[in-house]
Amino acid sequence: MNLNSHAGDSGYPGNLNIKVTYDLNNENELSIQYEAISDASTVINLTNHAYFNLNGAGSGSVGDHLVYIDADQFTPVNQHLIPIGLPSEVKNTPFDFTVEKRIDQHWDNNEYEQIYFAEGFDHNYVLNKNSSNQLKLAAKVTDPSSGRVLEVETTEPGLQFYTANAMNSKDVGREGKPYFARSAFCLETQHFPDSPNHDSFPSVILEAGETYKSTTIYRFKYQ
Repeated sequence: MNLNSHAGDSGYPGNLNIKVTYDLNNENELSIQYEAISDASTVINLTNHAYFNLNGAGSGSVGDHLVYIDADQFTPVNQHLIPIGLPSEVKNTPFDFTVEKRIDQHWDNNEYEQIYFAEGFDHNYVLNKNSSNQLKLAAKVTDPSSGRVLEVETTEPGLQFYTANAMNSKDVGREGKPYFARSAFCLETQHFPDSPNHDSFPSVILEAGETYKSTTIYRFKYQ
């Protein structure tokens, strides 16, 4: 798929040409490859906002899904869900998924300010990656009921973990099934949100004439 975003579109400088390639192979891997080039320096941070429920769309809460995220840090947010600055350690907080655990183990812990702000999880994780920008496992989610497993590999430095807190059954999916809050999750590979306003975050500036490249793989398996 291709998109030509003209200079000034949504306030961004430069004529930006974007190509996204989706590839589904016989190993049940969905690969998403992004490429972009601009004729002026601009800000770019592309991702995929798919929702998943490994027990089937519209089948209810994903609270019993088991989650692993390879990240020792996350970026705390304010009440508007905008990152406030330097990353924080996940250890000894509800955000620690370095050891696999149920999604719902802490998502109602409103005594923890970050959970209260998001009404669950809607935060960027700082992935434990090397500096080579090679594909690396970022997250793994397992549904004990169906035995389905989703693994996510990416070249990106961040992963937004979202538990569909804002869904309210107004969206109706396949077979007329409404989508309720927390009936799905998202694993959005990307650079950190609000990066242009935080010098300590990885840069999202694409210089004129340079090529932006990013790859993410969603792999489906049975345990």
